[in-house]
Amino acid sequence: MPVLEARRLTKVFPGVTALDSVDVAFEPGRVHCVVGENGAGKSTLIKCLTGVYEPDGGEVLVGGRRRGPADRTAFRRVAYVPQEIDLFGHMSAAENLFLPYNQSYFRGLVSQRRLEERAWPWLERFRIDVRPDQLVKDIPISSQQLLQVARATVNEDYEALLLDEPTTSLTDGDAAALFDVVRRLKAEGKAVIFISHKLEEVFALGDELTVMRNGEAVGHSELDRLDVGAVITLMTGRPIDREEVFRSGAVTDEPLLEVENLTGERFASVSFRLNRGEILGFYGLVGAGRTELMQAVFGYLPAYAGRVRLAGAELKLGDPSAAVRQGLIYLPEERKKYGILPQLSVRENASISALDRLGAFLGLSAARENALAAEVVAAYDVKTPSLEQAIEYLSGGNQQKIVIGRAMVCEPRALIFDEPTKGIDVGTKTEIYRMMKKLAEEKGIGIILISSEMEEIIKCSNRIIVLYEGQKSGEFMGGTNKDQILSAAFGVVKN
Repeated sequence: MPVLEARRLTKVFPGVTALDSVDVAFEPGRVHCVVGENGAGKSTLIKCLTGVYEPDGGEVLVGGRRRGPADRTAFRRVAYVPQEIDLFGHMSAAENLFLPYNQSYFRGLVSQRRLEERAWPWLERFRIDVRPDQLVKDIPISSQQLLQVARATVNEDYEALLLDEPTTSLTDGDAAALFDVVRRLKAEGKAVIFISHKLEEVFALGDELTVMRNGEAVGHSELDRLDVGAVITLMTGRPIDREEVFRSGAVTDEPLLEVENLTGERFASVSFRLNRGEILGFYGLVGAGRTELMQAVFGYLPAYAGRVRLAGAELKLGDPSAAVRQGLIYLPEERKKYGILPQLSVRENASISALDRLGAFLGLSAARENALAAEVVAAYDVKTPSLEQAIEYLSGGNQQKIVIGRAMVCEPRALIFDEPTKGIDVGTKTEIYRMMKKLAEEKGIGIILISSEMEEIIKCSNRIIVLYEGQKSGEFMGGTNKDQILSAAFGVVKN
């Protein structure tokens, strides 16, 4: 009998049917993967299964019994790990691990010493290399992600574990540790529901697969009966050429961004040049200093030494506003935290960078703002029921398109994309890649691409610079052998 089941599950939001009569069942001792493009309904399904949303039709069954809105026993049998980090930064790892205490080992007063003693086995089981007393805000994002997974399993009454994009912020080593835990839980008879955009993970870990598209479950199969191409076609409704490359074909010899001996937090004496029309990839392991370097170039983080020139003009260090005025824009990795204004509308998010151009006698011109937002939505093929839709309800890919469109309103010379396809499905990734290539070729924009995905870096970059422990360890042309890039990422090769 399924541990967790959805029957004809339906959920409607204003202007969109997020789930349309979905049937899916999760068996004990199985890893059941759920895939689909952004906006396909995966996260809505998970939220209905865990009680975050009440469905508008159909039913959720836990252990064969229909779950009601106040059925606390049923909720305890389903553990959930959200895609976004959802921890208390100013509390310790141990405190986060066991909250709320009445659902774990503790009753009444809680001893800090006992709390930390209890935490050690869980930290070791999930290979989380932190102390129980460390504040969560001071530990790496990858450790925070693993801590969330550990926290979900502390309540040992659970029978089903739902993992929503659990490897988004993990290194390959951390992901391997998580996979070992998932296999152990499967052996213990737990049902594991695994949502991921990374199809290589799905095929490495899963037993069966459900594919969602436009709010419907359009396919279900044992994974050993499918290949990657078949899954992509089910997800997108069309075949995608996985061998297609997206390097700019309009690279010039004209220097656009020149960085000389820049030193700052987690990097030292880094120099590089970005040419007009070029896509320059930056690769490295987590902690190599890629993001810190680019945030210092942009002026968000301090630079202790060095200089930056944009189109021949000196860029004032430590001043992001000056960088934007001169034509350099940084698009952050944590899109939902730093890239969008989640409770504002699509219209407001699309136009906010151009308020000085939208003025009227009595404030903003609503007509101009609507026209600008509509232009961004049309130009970047943003799927939204209306311009007034809160952007937080758009898929990650459509949010990213708005972020890119908003940046282009500022008419930049250079763009820094920090993990631009993080949490984005394979179909929308291709759209983002084509968008970058078009911007470089047709507008002559220089693009810096920071990515942890080797395939992405190789497919999109004209040149690739590798960082190791805050310094350049290699520079390669696009299409370089993966082994060479990895060797540089581990510090084996030095240029």
